[in-house]
Amino acid sequence: MAGGNHSTTTEFILLGLTGDATLQAVLFVTFLGIYTVTLMGNLSIIILIRVSSKLYTPMYFFLSHLAAVDIGYSSCVTPVMLGSFLTDLYTMTLAGCVVQVFYLVTFGTTECFLLAAMAYDRYIAVCSPLLYSSKMSDKFCVLLVVASYIGGFVNAWTFTSCLLNINFCGPNQINHFFCDLSPLLKLSCSDISVITIIPSVSSGSIIGFTMLVIVISYIYIVLEILRMNSKEGRYRAFSTCSSHLTAVTLYYGTITFIHVMPKSSYSIEQDKVVSVFYPIVIPMLNPLIYSLRNKDVQEALKKMIDRKRISLTIMMH
Repeated sequence: MAGGNHSTTTEFILLGLTGDATLQAVLFVTFLGIYTVTLMGNLSIIILIRVSSKLYTPMYFFLSHLAAVDIGYSSCVTPVMLGSFLTDLYTMTLAGCVVQVFYLVTFGTTECFLLAAMAYDRYIAVCSPLLYSSKMSDKFCVLLVVASYIGGFVNAWTFTSCLLNINFCGPNQINHFFCDLSPLLKLSCSDISVITIIPSVSSGSIIGFTMLVIVISYIYIVLEILRMNSKEGRYRAFSTCSSHLTAVTLYYGTITFIHVMPKSSYSIEQDKVVSVFYPIVIPMLNPLIYSLRNKDVQEALKKMIDRKRISLTIMMH
């Protein structure tokens, strides 16, 4: 890197969501519960897909990686948030902040690419069912997942390289509950006029590209569904896409608000509230979205529970 980090400020104070002690206690219990459900739900999805032969399909292969990314995404932020509720002065080193930004952007970007890959998978399943197994081969699915992680890593590097090339030598209070790029840049004493453009262009390009893939995929899916004569066929085709469409709407709705809308159009407090959703609430909701209306997942879960019950009965006798 051309610059180098010559920071004099090496530690930052996270102001958190609120300074009210009673509210902090309530929020600690609430977010601890959300984090527990997130871990259990996503781990259950991963285990279920690994052990159930019926779920050995590209859609569930992508879903297992989405669940893994959601665990990482939530784990980047939630433990730090919980820690800030337990102390009046929660601090993080500059190195800790850079690492948090790196992993947060990596998992967030990877999720964008995985959602786009899942949209393409649904497009092939609905529009070219006879060619599905050849077009969505194991090798191609692995390639899409690997490319998603590489894309996440590259985008994260653009963010962290920006942080590593600016100086911090003044205020050290971050008005947020985690180290995000925007509040960190506000504390810099370097000229950030060019630096702020790089991550914006990088993230904007990725959001735009993945949204384009999703929108085009669903335009073709909708057109194909409208051409179907059978009501049952239309319902089956729509039901295979409804969970993914719900997850896409939730995720892209929040990240668009954060990364695309002008900062002057909303307050820091609104920014904090919206920021709770994409790394904390959505990773909890995704396993529910993909399992509540999914018969294959429900059947696989029922079989796994029945096997566990039988094995426990045998052990007891």
